Amino acid sequence: MAKANKLRAALLLAGMLAGCATSGRNPADPLEPLNRVVFSFNDTADQAVIRPVARAYRAVLPGIVRTGVSNFFSNLEDVWISVNDVLQGKFQQGLDDFGRVLFNSTFGIAGIFDFASELGFQKHNEDFGQTLGSWGVGSGAYLVLPILGPSTIRDGFGLLLDTRADLVFYIDGVPVHNSLYGTRAIANRANLLDASSVIEQAALDKYALRVRARSLAAAPTQPRLRRRSPAGA
Repeated sequence: MAKANKLRAALLLAGMLAGCATSGRNPADPLEPLNRVVFSFNDTADQAVIRPVARAYRAVLPGIVRTGVSNFFSNLEDVWISVNDVLQGKFQQGLDDFGRVLFNSTFGIAGIFDFASELGFQKHNEDFGQTLGSWGVGSGAYLVLPILGPSTIRDGFGLLLDTRADLVFYIDGVPVHNSLYGTRAIANRANLLDASSVIEQAALDKYALRVRARSLAAAPTQPRLRRRSPAGA
C-alpha cells in the first residue's frame, strides 16, 4: 500500500512537472504578475518564520498530541462544513457531518479523539466558496492571498463568510482566539511539511508547480484539496 501511494504521488508530480514545462501563460492565471509577488512574500515568510516554527512544533510534541490538536480544530470546522453541505443540497452528507460533531464533541472529548471516523462517518471538506460554485458561480481567476496562499476570486469572497462562521472567531478574549488561530495555522503547516519538501527538492518553478497542482485538484475528477494553509504550503 505504501509503495502504491508513493507511485501515485510520483505520477501526479510527474504530470504537474510536465504541465509546468510545456505550458506557457496559464489562461486561468491572468493575475500571474501580482500572484508571483504575493507568492514570493508568502514563501519568504514561510521559510523565515512559519516553517521553522512548524518543524519545532513537530519535533517537540508527540504524534498523539499533534493528532489531538488537529482533531480538535477539525471538529470545530465540521459545524460550518455541515451547514455548507445543506446549502449545497447534500442533505445526507450534512446530517453525517453534524453527526460527526455530536459524536466527537461528546465521546471524543471536545473533538480531541475522532471517534466518528471509527464509526464510519467520513470526513468531508466544504466551504462557502464551494457552495457558491454549486450555485453556479464561476471560480474566476487564480489568486494568491497573503499568508493564506492559493485561492480563486470566488473562494476569496467565500473566505470572508468562512472567517465569520469560524467558531474560533467567537471565543471571548482576543489573546485566546488569536492563540488558537496561530496554533491551528502551525498544526496545519506541520501536517504539510513532508509534502512541501517534495516540491522543494524539485528544482523547478515552485509557483508554476502550485498553479498546476491547484488546476488538477479543481478538475471534476479530482478531490478538492483541503482548506488553505498559511503561506500556501
